[in-house]
Amino acid sequence: METFHLHRGTAPLLVSLPHNGSFIPVDIAERMQPLAQASPDSDWHVDLLYDFAVGLGASVIKPLASRYVVDLNRPADGHALYPGRTETGLVPTMMFDGAPIYRDGETPGPDETAARVEQYWRPYHVALATEIARMRDVHERIVLWEGHSIRAEVPMLFEGRLPDLNLGTADGSSCDPALQASLAAKLNGQQRYTHVVNGRFKGGYITRAYGKPGGGVHAVQLELAQLNYMDEKTFAYDEAKAAELKEILHPLLLACIEFAQVGATAS
Repeated sequence: METFHLHRGTAPLLVSLPHNGSFIPVDIAERMQPLAQASPDSDWHVDLLYDFAVGLGASVIKPLASRYVVDLNRPADGHALYPGRTETGLVPTMMFDGAPIYRDGETPGPDETAARVEQYWRPYHVALATEIARMRDVHERIVLWEGHSIRAEVPMLFEGRLPDLNLGTADGSSCDPALQASLAAKLNGQQRYTHVVNGRFKGGYITRAYGKPGGGVHAVQLELAQLNYMDEKTFAYDEAKAAELKEILHPLLLACIEFAQVGATAS
């Protein structure tokens, strides 16, 4: 069964959208609470926000299944990303509002968790690693862009309203300082959206695990506040708002490509 889609491009940029999926198999959904069956915590429509990436020559990978099935941006051993903070796990059991995902007595156990890792998590990561290796065979250095989004207000995870654009580089360890500086300059150069670098969202498992600047792989994550491109209550995509947001996303991805190409030329 196909669990992800991968488009192979020619540019030194790989866009990963690990929470874009919303599909939940029937045998899993029927054990969930009614509200959870709609996968409300998906990174809704990020594939539409980044639909221009293919035209830039980027590779793009995205899953079909919801993060409720298994979270592709968590380590397979379930280790916490932000120790001491509330967060959802490898196979989440609660939604972002703290409500349970599963009906009483239906929470997945260790064996089911392991099976989901093998069926959904591992194929995505094998494909991700394979594509990175293929691209590195062609390019001296590449950029892995992690595209994410979340509701602007999630009290369980953070206080107040989230900045519109949240750039994460694992506190500068997942990419070259020059790339972070270039992207930060793009954010600082626009006035429409609030932004932060390495704030509440510093980059998840994929950013931290695959970002190896010394090995030519530079990873960054951008967490978007969803109210800037969709209706957070109905999940409806807002074409007009999305078009405005793309006006900043497009130059950010171009900056990634330019960084990789200029660096290769310089070396």
